Amino acid sequence: MITPTDQSAGTLQLKGAVADLSDTLDWKRVFSQFSHIVLVANSGRNDVQLLQRHYPASTLFVFFNKVYKTLSEDFKGNAILVSRGQPAGANIVYKGEVDEVLAFFEQATFLGILNLRLSLLEKLNTSADFHGAPTGHLDLVGFTDRFYTPGKTPTSGFAMAMWLTGMKLPGSIVLAGFSARRTEKWRVVAAHDWSFEQTCFRLLARADKISIHDGVAINAYENLSDLFPEISKTDIALAAAEVFSERLGNTDAEVDKLISLTGAARKIDQMFRSLRPAWMKKKKPHFPGSKAE
Repeated sequence: MITPTDQSAGTLQLKGAVADLSDTLDWKRVFSQFSHIVLVANSGRNDVQLLQRHYPASTLFVFFNKVYKTLSEDFKGNAILVSRGQPAGANIVYKGEVDEVLAFFEQATFLGILNLRLSLLEKLNTSADFHGAPTGHLDLVGFTDRFYTPGKTPTSGFAMAMWLTGMKLPGSIVLAGFSARRTEKWRVVAAHDWSFEQTCFRLLARADKISIHDGVAINAYENLSDLFPEISKTDIALAAAEVFSERLGNTDAEVDKLISLTGAARKIDQMFRSLRPAWMKKKKPHFPGSKAE
């Protein structure tokens, strides 16, 4: 397996390895060079330094878009940045954050940017848009249509995990920080079906097709099935679904009350947001340090 210092003939040259890639077999060749492929979610649960120490030097770390949410200092391991296309192109491009994001990566072991799109409405960007960074394109239009929730959009992490699993790579696929937990700092965007994605992750992990860093929680319902073998797993699942449905309905009713009670406050907030000048709406860039070629 390749390491940051293994640059001999016949092995993958790390720096800029994904430049101009678009063919699935070429992408498979790149990912097949690594013993582990760790997908790093933009999550407060991830301690990237600790995560990197847990895996061998032959590991590839896959980051997503705004890595300043997860990284607090330069990352020196093998890395790819997945930048998802939007109708206006990648958000780090149209928000002017390309230099800020790329500054986190050690160029000697940075393979480049995987510019991803999942629908015809999403626009791919050129290397020039990413300020000359090595850029490959992965066009997965229609890939999730046959199994994802209608009317919802898959997250980039989910799409990559499903695509990599289907590639049947020799290395292990690991998910780190994909919790779908809402906190005061981290939003859970309603455009995605988080429950469906978490269900798929759990099923794939229990089938040993992927790994979840720190493991998968014990399934109490499975233990219940062992305790009462005379009760079928189908009946247990139906009972659990019934309880979940009732609890969700009760929660929705309380949320509706809160929405009604906070209506005036939301209108005031929206008014003040609309009055903010354009220069205040753009995040001020932060650069952890310059990179030498």
